[in-house]
Amino acid sequence: MANFFRDNDDIQFLFKHLDLENIAGYSEEGFKYAGQCDYAPADGAEARKNYEMVLDALGQVSGDFIAPRSEGIDREGNTLNPDGTVSYAKGIAESLNALAKMDVMGFTLPYRFGGLNFPNTIYSIAIEIVSRADASLMNIFGLQGIAETINFFADEDIKKHYLPDFSSGKVTGAMVLTEPDAGSDLQAVKLRAFQDDSGQWYLHGVKRFITNGCGEVLLVLARSEMDRSGGLGLSLFVCDRGPTVHVRRLEDKLGIHGSPTCELFFDNTPCQLIGERQRGLVTYVMSLMNGARIGIAGQSMGIAEAAYRIARDYAHSREQFGGAIEKLPAVRDLVIKMKMDIEAGRALLYETSRIVDFEVGLSKIAEGPNAEANKEAAKEAKQQLKKIKRLAAMLTPMSKGYCSEMCNRVTYDAIQVLGGSGYMRDYASERLARDARITTIYEGTTQLQVVAAVRGVCAGTAEKYLDELASMQYCDEVKDLVALLDEGRKTMVDCAAFVKEQGVDYMDLYGRQLVDIAMWLIIGYLFCGQASSRAEHNAAVADSGQADAIKTIPMTERKKMLARRWVTRNAPMIRALAEEIKAGDRSSFRQYEILAGPIPELG
Repeated sequence: MANFFRDNDDIQFLFKHLDLENIAGYSEEGFKYAGQCDYAPADGAEARKNYEMVLDALGQVSGDFIAPRSEGIDREGNTLNPDGTVSYAKGIAESLNALAKMDVMGFTLPYRFGGLNFPNTIYSIAIEIVSRADASLMNIFGLQGIAETINFFADEDIKKHYLPDFSSGKVTGAMVLTEPDAGSDLQAVKLRAFQDDSGQWYLHGVKRFITNGCGEVLLVLARSEMDRSGGLGLSLFVCDRGPTVHVRRLEDKLGIHGSPTCELFFDNTPCQLIGERQRGLVTYVMSLMNGARIGIAGQSMGIAEAAYRIARDYAHSREQFGGAIEKLPAVRDLVIKMKMDIEAGRALLYETSRIVDFEVGLSKIAEGPNAEANKEAAKEAKQQLKKIKRLAAMLTPMSKGYCSEMCNRVTYDAIQVLGGSGYMRDYASERLARDARITTIYEGTTQLQVVAAVRGVCAGTAEKYLDELASMQYCDEVKDLVALLDEGRKTMVDCAAFVKEQGVDYMDLYGRQLVDIAMWLIIGYLFCGQASSRAEHNAAVADSGQADAIKTIPMTERKKMLARRWVTRNAPMIRALAEEIKAGDRSSFRQYEILAGPIPELG
């Protein structure tokens, strides 16, 4: 019996390594719900047990029930019925039903609405587990941010109407943002929101590329102020799927076939305003998209983990030239890089999720209903919140950018390890590669993630965060690695100062190089922290000298090896990127037409 939580040594190690007690303290608001709500923990240790129990059950369902259906789902896809409704692939419907029965469709929602009240860190682990089983299912399971947005910003009546049904799995939702002429640039949204004489709101217009657009609850970004262009003319609305919402088509896609992507037409659809007018994009959708970006990072992790496992097994069992192909140095190096990059992404994602949990928890203290009664605590929380918000705003696009790009590399390399077999449908590798491709595109392309993240690097957020990481206590075996990282930190600060002097265009031109340096350093410190962890966990790893000999060593010992390889191999790359950044080459601006060549005729 497969269990996608228990069989992952790195997740098991990190679950013990993570400071879940403090995270739970924020999520449970000082454990005030103990005794008031079923299953509410009384302390951090009890919360950790609750998290482990749910993840264990989810891992079992993902391995035994969801994963075996994924291939059939990919081939069957979804069906647009003559009456405009959409039928899921049989396996998707069955898997959603299984998740609903587990009560995990309200993962982060409050107890009072039937939710688990779990932190984002645990939700990220859950998303990875489900995505490893079926990436397309995650696109529905992972849309719980819609319910979170309603919980954060809607009035009480709207919350009571929608959130219990989300938690029970009776409804699914959709983020209805993109339009034919408003993809990445949501300020260009044109779908109209208007009121009748009684004050009732209605929606009219077209939306495109809507994941699970056939869901029962639609969160819609629309232009409520027709006399205002840009983001300040936009508000956020919620509506039910009904006779005035028409699914005009299902997109014919490269991958994630089990997740319906719809084009919608709203024909004067009645709706309700979420929060305040004109804050739809700047406040509400940005919050929604930040959560969605962490979700895509988790999805990327699951896809990459699934692809790596196929490649690792194949490299060990496939014999060529008188032995297993993993004995070939080129294959061996490729497999190691896949594994190392996956663990790097996981380290960055879980750290980002932890920071987001702190941001949410501090926001409740600083801005929640009890802020007036606890002014001193609220004041202190506000001071911490400023720093945490800046850090979360930088780490979120970093995580989405790194994990999605890594996922595409790993699935590409997995096919390479399998050779011709990987290109065929005999293995899941080709499906995983197709599923991976969208992760660098939706919820903001990698290029947009870089634009968002580089602001944090150049504004000093990365420098302050790295200073904090550098000041932590590390074991003696990685002290030389920390010294290398400290050198890289000085290089990054120097590059950031240079880029700022060159102007915004230059910052965006070399943003990818600067963000890569910052990410590699952050991950390096995180790996050194894992190597210094006191979390007791052993894992079976292959002896590099004898492929068939397995010995059990402490996971922290393996992490020391991993940290050393990561830091020493990235140190010269950081220096090379720094040289590129400081070379001052502006040919992309000055010689674009010449270097890119004339616009070709398409035919």
